[in-house]
Parts: sequence; structure tokens; C-alpha cells
Amino acid sequence: MQHVLRAFTPADTEPVVALWEACGLVRPWNDPRRDIARKLSVQPELFLVAEDADDPDRPVVGAGMAGFDGHRGWVNYLAVRPDLQGSGLGRAFMTEFERLLTALGCPKLNLQVRAGNERVIGFYESLGYTDDRTVSLGKRLIPDA
Repeated sequence: MQHVLRAFTPADTEPVVALWEACGLVRPWNDPRRDIARKLSVQPELFLVAEDADDPDRPVVGAGMAGFDGHRGWVNYLAVRPDLQGSGLGRAFMTEFERLLTALGCPKLNLQVRAGNERVIGFYESLGYTDDRTVSLGKRLIPDA
């Protein structure tokens, strides 16, 4: 199966939300459609989807967001359709995000994985990511619910 990475378009919204739901990335306190709208207002070129190049309907089989704040790069909402996990598609996304962020002058890329998600932590470790020995804190400024 061949996959094509391309920029997100608004027509991808519902397939991407469904993908994120299938991958367990959606939480009640985050409205994924609002998150998409927010991303489209800041560095939309760093919101990518993957589609199945062999399927005439070209369904979305992966998606991810990246960003660069001038100090650090971030990857969020990276998801690959469950039956394609382990196929190299996640690695392809990360390679492309690293390329795009490096071209922007980004010196370091960060990401967050929920505690206990050892399989995903192992995936990122296989790509050279290490535990920064930091604690991530958050505060909601604009409630989604």
C-alpha cells in the first residue's frame, strides 16, 4: 500500500476526527473540530494527512499537526489508522515533520505522550526521542465544553 502525505484541507475534517477517535486521541475537554480550526489559523502548512494512494477514494489513513514557536517545535495529534500502525507511516510523518521544522530553523522537537502509553513511547524512542525528565503542566484558558 502506497501512502501520500499532503497538506490538510477542510474537507478532511470529519475523516481526521474519526481517525483521532479510532486512535483514542480525543478527550472530552478538547473539541477536535475546534482544535482543527485553531490549527488552520496558525501554520496550517504543518497540518498533514496521509491518504491511501492505491484506493480510488483516497481515504485519510493518517494525520498529524506540527508547530514551531521560535524556540521549540511540537508534534500533536499524530495518528495512524490502527490496522496500519507499524507499517512505517508514523515514521514517515515524523521524518517529514522533522524536515519541515528543520527548514524553519527549529533546533529541537518536543512531543507529549500520555503516561502509560508504553507502545507509543517505544515508537518515539525508536526514532531517537528521549525522556527529557520534565513534567508537563497545563491550564485551559478557553474551555471547549
